[in-house]
Amino acid sequence: MSDISSVSSSATAFVAKQAADLNKAASAATTSFAGTLSKVQNTVGLGPKTGFTAGPTYEASTLAGRTTAAFNNTVAATKSALHIKP
Repeated sequence: MSDISSVSSSATAFVAKQAADLNKAASAATTSFAGTLSKVQNTVGLGPKTGFTAGPTYEASTLAGRTTAAFNNTVAATKSALHIKP
């Protein structure tokens, strides 16, 4: 029985580490994407289509905000498919 519990414990630890690594990668990638897209948006001259200059409404109307939302939705779907709890 000791071998089974050892394997189970190792598997649980492995999955937990992978979930933690996925969360770290998602956070870093989100920050990187948002920063890069914000720079591109400013360089190209794409501005928001609303009168807002900050906050969630402003973010939702920017290229960086839309990309961040799409990325977060992809990460959430991946976590759901892999049954990873936040």
